[in-house]
Amino acid sequence: MQDLIATALASFAILSTGSAHGPEITLTAPGGIRTALQRLIPLFEAAGGPKVAASFMSGAAAKAKIVAGEMVDVPVVQPPYENVIASGNVIRESETPLATVSVVAAVAAGRPAPDIATAEGLRRLLLEARSIACPSAARGAACGVSFEATLDKLNIAKEVAPKMTVAPTGWEAIKMLARGEVELGITFMSEMDPDPRVQLLGPLPRAVSMPTGFVAFLHARSKDQKEAAALIRFLASAEAATIFRECGMTPGK
Repeated sequence: MQDLIATALASFAILSTGSAHGPEITLTAPGGIRTALQRLIPLFEAAGGPKVAASFMSGAAAKAKIVAGEMVDVPVVQPPYENVIASGNVIRESETPLATVSVVAAVAAGRPAPDIATAEGLRRLLLEARSIACPSAARGAACGVSFEATLDKLNIAKEVAPKMTVAPTGWEAIKMLARGEVELGITFMSEMDPDPRVQLLGPLPRAVSMPTGFVAFLHARSKDQKEAAALIRFLASAEAATIFRECGMTPGK
């Protein structure tokens, strides 16, 4: 893997002899891609790329930061992002899809696993569940926004609302499930840490829940555009795709 990444970086024409001698570049991204990026960034740096200072936040906050004019060399945002492009703070031509991820449902281990492959099966599960944990749509969590749209498509938002418990993150929604605080956990597949107390039911059906995308841009005011562009190309490479898959994501669009 290391040799492959080194080869990839060489093809990106990174000229620094190591991250200690090159500029530090900044990256901001939504939490749903955090696990993959926390694995990829050290590989990029170790193979000769510059040091990357990464920060993670909700999907809405990541977009708002760029629209407001804050300079981040490599902003990663989720669709829709017309306002990010319209702000003039990113280079439109640098738009690079990295990966997508599905919203999934999980229940306590040992419980009968209902079939949620269809919209009707999911609707039945949500109506029967007495308590559900999910990240907050109101706070801009992309998983929560997606799940809220799913409830609207199923026409059960009012019925499910009293059962909802807001989790700070998708990881915490699953921890709440593992501790027995709720019957059903909703999160991104990329935020599903292995836990013997939890069983994954699978992704929500595409008829009511489309995967969420993560797209990288080059900031228009970046002073280290060559290095930042190299990072984006690495994150879109075949080597990075392997890591995305291992983190429960689908590389590309």
